[in-house]
Amino acid sequence: MSPEGEAVSVISVLGNDYSIKAPVGKQQALKDSAQLLKSLLAETKAASPSLMGDRLLVLTALKLCAQQLELEQRHRQDIEHLEERVSTRVAGIAGLIRRP
Repeated sequence: MSPEGEAVSVISVLGNDYSIKAPVGKQQALKDSAQLLKSLLAETKAASPSLMGDRLLVLTALKLCAQQLELEQRHRQDIEHLEERVSTRVAGIAGLIRRP
């Protein structure tokens, strides 16, 4: 472990080992992320068996980015929907308070 409160984990992806520092307590998240990446690489490889190396990594990374953007869009829509509901309820409550 480094003095900064980080631990080094070794992650293997496509036959290459990577030593990656992660804050103490975040090692499991790093391992889970590596496992997700390996799973997605396997899915991409199954769909496009001729892809190898960098091309496989890039296509998989693009899929992950597309998923992330979709989740961010859904999150924004959910927030907008909740803000509308809260505004409607606040207006309803304000109307009740004003009535004698």
